[in-house]
Amino acid sequence: ARGGVAALPVHVRDGLAGVLVIDGDVPGAAAREAAAWVGEALERAQLEASAIVAEQAELRALRAEISPHFVYNSLTTIASFVESDPERARDLMLDFAAYTRHSLARHGDYTTVSGEFAAIEAYLALARAVHGEKLRVQVRIAPEILPVAVPYLALQPLVENAVRHGVEATGRGGLVQVAGEAQGSECVITVEDDGPGMDPAYAAEVLAGRGRPGHLGLVNVDRRLRAVFGPGYGLIVETALGEGTRVVLRLPRFQPGVVAR
Repeated sequence: ARGGVAALPVHVRDGLAGVLVIDGDVPGAAAREAAAWVGEALERAQLEASAIVAEQAELRALRAEISPHFVYNSLTTIASFVESDPERARDLMLDFAAYTRHSLARHGDYTTVSGEFAAIEAYLALARAVHGEKLRVQVRIAPEILPVAVPYLALQPLVENAVRHGVEATGRGGLVQVAGEAQGSECVITVEDDGPGMDPAYAAEVLAGRGRPGHLGLVNVDRRLRAVFGPGYGLIVETALGEGTRVVLRLPRFQPGVVAR
């Protein structure tokens, strides 16, 4: 386009997205390259917008997965303590408020490991009140990982999954162990139960999104972690029939742009 006005089509994914108008003495090759660059920039913007929408949808799905059965049992248990142990009823009501606030409220994109574990502790206090001595819990978290930024509801669903599928499913109760530590530049958190476990092939199906609806939390957490931190991170599920389940979450201790608010 020399000495005039040129209009070049801008394509995004084999579709016409618009027209780039160039006014002036610009070589044809340079004009075509500029149109291609604009198309690539538009495509990147569309992909980023799609990723954000998908992540928000998955977070909404996690919030919608709160078990009505657990809510009912929690409130019934709290009510049973109102007269016999009003102080405990009050404490459990505060735990219930903290749990539902973290699970349902609108948040920014990220919180800290410390923030997630505050909600987990509230959930476990309720779960122990509901299940009594059937539910045993061990939690060991290294202090140095508490400030690490994580996506909201990245840890809580793993613990709920362990209680629901690893303890409640047996009818006899069980042990849930949660551990977190720093390994070099990474943060590694494990959630383990001694429940019935599952076939490793089915565990792979679960993470691929082809499992039963009750495992939606694992799928969403894995996808969100990979979207934020890259394909080298996410969840690893170690399990076997009759051997319990161990879920390993690995993420960087620092990631540019990932800041808890």
